[in-house]
Amino acid sequence: MTTIIRGGTVVNADRAFRADVLCYGDKIVAVGESLDAPHSAKVIDASGQYVIPGGIDPHTHMNLPFMGTVTADDFFTGTAAGLAGGTTTIMDFVIPDPKQSLMEAYRNWRGWAQKAAGDYTFHVAITWWDETVHRDMGTLVRDHGVNSFKHFMAYKNAIMADDETLVKSFRRSLELGAIPTVHAENGELVYQLQQDLLKQGLTGPSSHPLSRPPAVEAEAANRAIAIANVLNTPVYIVHVSCAESLDAITRARANGQRVYGEALAGHLVIDDSVYQSKDLEFAAAHVMSPPFRGKHHQAALWHGLQAGNLHTTATDHCTFCAEQKAAGKDNFTKIPNGCGGVEDRMSVVWDAGVRTGLLTPSEFVRVTSANAAQIFNMYPRKGVIAVGADADIVVWDPEGTRTISAKTQFAKGGFNVFEGRTVRGIPSTTLAAGNVVFHRGVLMAVEGGGRHIDRPAFTPVSAS
Repeated sequence: MTTIIRGGTVVNADRAFRADVLCYGDKIVAVGESLDAPHSAKVIDASGQYVIPGGIDPHTHMNLPFMGTVTADDFFTGTAAGLAGGTTTIMDFVIPDPKQSLMEAYRNWRGWAQKAAGDYTFHVAITWWDETVHRDMGTLVRDHGVNSFKHFMAYKNAIMADDETLVKSFRRSLELGAIPTVHAENGELVYQLQQDLLKQGLTGPSSHPLSRPPAVEAEAANRAIAIANVLNTPVYIVHVSCAESLDAITRARANGQRVYGEALAGHLVIDDSVYQSKDLEFAAAHVMSPPFRGKHHQAALWHGLQAGNLHTTATDHCTFCAEQKAAGKDNFTKIPNGCGGVEDRMSVVWDAGVRTGLLTPSEFVRVTSANAAQIFNMYPRKGVIAVGADADIVVWDPEGTRTISAKTQFAKGGFNVFEGRTVRGIPSTTLAAGNVVFHRGVLMAVEGGGRHIDRPAFTPVSAS
């Protein structure tokens, strides 16, 4: 199959330029003006539009067993929704139970992901430690294309990694040429604050942000950064939600430390007033960790993206329906944590960022695809419109509009945290591996059409 995209403006992280893009099979084979193409080639008219690399969401949870239930979106529905929004690759998480073999958990997730419609790759969480974990980390890096390991500093009595585990896993990651990633919240503080609130009879969703104030996130971010500094390993902080955590990242980077930060689309535009709603179902639907913050934190996150101290935008897509969220109707600590967004991230960041002048189109590409591809060693296969790159391409209509609604979304879960927001800047066409999978509102995703993306190790200190 040959496809040519004509008449658009190619936008990469470094520059924008007028060019046609020629794809053969699943690769880009030519980029230039007035390209020749076979008569049989499929022609996509991109006049007046941008041609950008397919989005990479570096933080999703499809088919996740969590808090006694399983997310509403599996790998097919979740990746299909992503394709509709211009995201062609997701980075999901293998999360072993305490004492579960890393390889057993990894095989489970690879099995679930067989139905993915878009490309996918995995971070693997380190939820406990012994010599088998040390061994399996090496196997995952050398044989299975994993080069990042996740550490939850929250969720006490479940998947929380203590400092010993952090130190051993960070050190092992450095040996293997992998990058540690961290969910930064002080799990002990969160647990104690939760118990205090419950004892006071404050059992509703409005207590969720009170149990996870910015200070508990900042403490954990500072601690993870300090551990990484002592061990001389890079570290990637997921879903940075507050100014205090951003300050920790900014200080470390100013001192020459390799620290990377991720912002969620929801944290960029939604504030903590959602938890004060008298509609408890609405408030519970917004329960995620870290929680949505006050407006000054949103401003700080945008500054972080502008200054280059936050590098990626993600969603933490983790959908639960109202019935699942209702498990915590009498105890906010039992509300399954998670919100959606994989379908909306690109448009929300464009509308709130590019259209307001906070980001340029090239900076948009940087924070929605190129940086993730570079940080996690998928570049230049992903994250750029260039010869030899995967033909994961979005024709982006900067003047197209869409009103976001759970009634019209492709994602499951029955709720959308961006409900009613009209965004300007939407994909008109999405190509994944050279195939048109979305065009002007019509989704043509194919179950099983996605591929697992191996991510090579960075230069390791030791591969033992």
